[in-house]
Amino acid sequence: MTHAHPTPVPTDLISVESHLADILSTIRPLAPIEMGLTDAHGLVLAEDVAASHPLPSFDNSAMDGYAVRVQDVASASQDSPVTLPVVGEVAAGDTGAYSLPEGTAIRIMTGAMLPYGTEAVVPVEWTDGGTARVTIRAKADHGNAVRLAGGDAKAGEVLVSEGTRLRPMHIAVVAAAGRGAVKVRPPPRVVVLSTGNELAEPGTPIIPGRIWDSNSFMIAAAAREAGCDAYRQAIVPDKPAEVLPAIEDQLARADLMITTGGVSMGGEHDVVKAALQELGTIAFRKVAMQPGMPQGFGTISFTAPADPEPSARRGIISRLADRGEVAEAAGGSGGSGGSGGSGGSGGSGDDVDRVPIFTLPGNPVSAYVSFQVFARPALGALQAYDGLGLERTTAELTGPVRSPAGRRSYLRGVLDRSTGRVTALTGQGSHQVATLGKANALVIVPEWVVQMAEGETADVLVLP
Repeated sequence: MTHAHPTPVPTDLISVESHLADILSTIRPLAPIEMGLTDAHGLVLAEDVAASHPLPSFDNSAMDGYAVRVQDVASASQDSPVTLPVVGEVAAGDTGAYSLPEGTAIRIMTGAMLPYGTEAVVPVEWTDGGTARVTIRAKADHGNAVRLAGGDAKAGEVLVSEGTRLRPMHIAVVAAAGRGAVKVRPPPRVVVLSTGNELAEPGTPIIPGRIWDSNSFMIAAAAREAGCDAYRQAIVPDKPAEVLPAIEDQLARADLMITTGGVSMGGEHDVVKAALQELGTIAFRKVAMQPGMPQGFGTISFTAPADPEPSARRGIISRLADRGEVAEAAGGSGGSGGSGGSGGSGGSGDDVDRVPIFTLPGNPVSAYVSFQVFARPALGALQAYDGLGLERTTAELTGPVRSPAGRRSYLRGVLDRSTGRVTALTGQGSHQVATLGKANALVIVPEWVVQMAEGETADVLVLP
């Protein structure tokens, strides 16, 4: 491992950790909503779910067989079987009250309630399967093949904790507890916009100088992968007069917004930066990372800025604000799942109408890495869930890698879990989206390291 020369990192760069910490300190979870179990899968639980009754709620049979008293089968063996009269049958779901007399057996099915007096269940495999009389070839001890009430969970016991992302097994537990609905965090509504005069819609012809937009489709898909409802907005040209209304018009249906492009550190085409300075509090920074150095994050307020220009140039939110209708428009935005309140930042009344926004770089790889490192954890915070950060592991490098001094590199790579090795792919340019499609991991080269050799151990982020 080759370390950088001890020259100070430029003071205009902020660390990855500091930028992420500032983001997470701004995000507030979405208000909980009640959701039926059919629709709750994949959402984050906003309450503890406890057992209102013991699980199971009654003593029942663990196997198909015969309910018996232990003393009546104590001498049963293969060579000296015991025969008992069968005086009844209990099926699963039978709610009748049954009693087991001494010296008899009752045929019973798996899950059926035990008759009063039952001390054990003899599995049918230990018998001749008789219906009027049964021959038993083995003794059964107390509690054999019996499920006692509360054996799975006691009344009041927490079964699924708040903050759990509901997977199929959690849904089963909640249903088994008798709950038909639960409080969950709604899926965040994410609006994605790409800006750029060079962009064209996939499926349309292009001419030299134009490229098909991949960023908005990629980021929207990544947001859905993170459990969100994502909406892709049409391509926005590099015209300040169109960027601002395009952003404003999406606020009512967004819990979080993501733009790509228009945020480089200088230049007349930084239209996203220019537009957002009119709308809200956005910090544009250089983060000590590669790819993805230019980053922007902040919140956008529904309150319209002072604007002497005609309202035709402005978005619907600004025009509604002029008439005092912003709150009504925002509250009726709906969206899939509903958020119970727009915006995801701040805790005061003034902050309720603020929407967090990420302004990501325009190069596809930069945008993707930035989303995974910064936006994905923020989407978890909106859901009060800390499990959306990428899995981190270590692996042995199959070849040397390089990195610029003072910046943390996230190199696209292929991780082989079976061997514990990772290969950094060739073609690490931030525009090289083809290489991104081959990667399943990001190899981390720390800020203070400029080169790592084959065989060294590197930290690796596993892509979802």
